[in-house]
Amino acid sequence: MSENATVDKVRNLVLPIVADLHLDLYDLEYRGGVLRVTLDTPPGSEGGVDLDTIALATRLIGRDLDHHDPVPGHYTLEVTSPGLERSLRTPAHFQREIGKTVALRLRDVGGDARRLQGVLTAATETDATVLLDEPGADGAAERTVPYTQIDRARTVFVWGPAPKPGGPSAKPGAKKSARSGTRSEKGATR
Repeated sequence: MSENATVDKVRNLVLPIVADLHLDLYDLEYRGGVLRVTLDTPPGSEGGVDLDTIALATRLIGRDLDHHDPVPGHYTLEVTSPGLERSLRTPAHFQREIGKTVALRLRDVGGDARRLQGVLTAATETDATVLLDEPGADGAAERTVPYTQIDRARTVFVWGPAPKPGGPSAKPGAKKSARSGTRSEKGATR
């Protein structure tokens, strides 16, 4: 059985489980004896997939794979989330990440820059448009790249500014009292 046929059978088993958990199947790969199922929260959700949900999904998916046996021979099941800096492999991945900073490594580009970074402003079924952090040699601030020219792509996590020394606590909800200089959380003085 080909790897594509195996992946298709696994996808058909995994999709109902993922839907019941109110998650999205972000990616599914079968390479080198490893079946990697990548799960994510629906687009626009706050936060990501927590460890308890990954553990539950692993048990449910593993049970169905054991029952239906769609993968020939021995394999390792890996259920994971895409993480903060996620790989972008399909048009759907790019479309989901519009508005985020991305890094692209291009295939044979001749004299053009091989690496691009900037904000993903658009994504179609055939290409992605990036507002570049640094304009290209031709002065263009925006570049549209066909997916066929992209060797690797990922989102880039952008860190916020560091808090100033002696500034308010990094804890959400912590407030400094003007009168005593003590910190309080949700009205309780410590």
